[in-house]
Amino acid sequence: MISINTTFAATGFADTRQGGRKENQDTCAWRDTALGLAVTVCDGMGGGPSGKTASTIAADAICRTLSACAPTDDRIEAVRTAIINGNLAIYDAMEADPSLKGMGTTATVVLLNNQSAVIGHVGDSRVYQFRDGEKIFRTFDHSWVFEQVRQGTLTEEQARNSSQSNVITRALGHTPNLEVDVTEVAYLKGDRFMLCSDGIWGMFPEPDIIRMAARTTSLAGAVETLVVTVDEEGMKTGATHDNLTVALIETTTDSKLQDKMSKKMKYTLAALAVLLIASLAVNVLQWTKWPASAATPAPVVADSLKSLPDSILTVKIDSLQRSMEQYQQAQKTYIATIDSLIALIKDKKVEKADTVLKEEKQRLTSQPVK
Repeated sequence: MISINTTFAATGFADTRQGGRKENQDTCAWRDTALGLAVTVCDGMGGGPSGKTASTIAADAICRTLSACAPTDDRIEAVRTAIINGNLAIYDAMEADPSLKGMGTTATVVLLNNQSAVIGHVGDSRVYQFRDGEKIFRTFDHSWVFEQVRQGTLTEEQARNSSQSNVITRALGHTPNLEVDVTEVAYLKGDRFMLCSDGIWGMFPEPDIIRMAARTTSLAGAVETLVVTVDEEGMKTGATHDNLTVALIETTTDSKLQDKMSKKMKYTLAALAVLLIASLAVNVLQWTKWPASAATPAPVVADSLKSLPDSILTVKIDSLQRSMEQYQQAQKTYIATIDSLIALIKDKKVEKADTVLKEEKQRLTSQPVK
């Protein structure tokens, strides 16, 4: 296991193992650049030594391209260009040496700086983003089985166990006109980004991978747990398992880029706001217990008060004062609930936000009339 040293606000570790194969065709590389910490994992393919050659060429071209960028360059286009350059470098190598024909590689890239994380990928190597032990982002494999997942024909677990799981639909070295998926994401302090080859994620169901990578307290311990557990399982099942490579990065500050609210988040917040406003209005009417309706004109209310004896009027004023105190306390409770919900939404804890909404609705609907 190797420490990923960087001047940016992050720490990291990486490890790569041969597994049960004759050679390790995976390549992991990283480098500080003017645009941020660049980390890449490439999983090579091809007969003989060409798989390792392809992943090495791609990783080197990606790092060199990003290292040559200026601080003002567009980071999304820089990642796209870096992967495309990796593809072109593989084509140049195959043209120079015909024995390398047919080689190829996947590619994943994370470019992390204080602004955001830019993620690019081609093939079925993956990038995950974890927060508070849960997955909040993951790249979608360019593979035949995951196209079936997209269409609803297979579940992800069925795709993982399929005999066709190694058939990828996009890779460096397959076509000169390479299509690259690139996205930009925000992050919070303590988020983890994991780049890994299919030798890691393909061994166990995804919840098990998340548990090891995201819920192991120590970052180095998470990497160690992943590679050792996957390697041991592979040895138990015939020692023919794939090369396995993982790089795990943990952020030490929040990104300047902030998460955008999803439609579900906006719906949850709007629903709670409507519910609380309606409840406030109902409670004001219940607590005041005016003999007149809310639409009663002020002069009529005043005349009604003048006709009351002083003793009754005093009781009425005391009751109203208590009602207003109850109203103010309820208002504080509602504001605290909204603040709690907003914090959950900012952290993308949508399911927890939904739970808060349901509990608040149940509390309000079961509240006795005062």
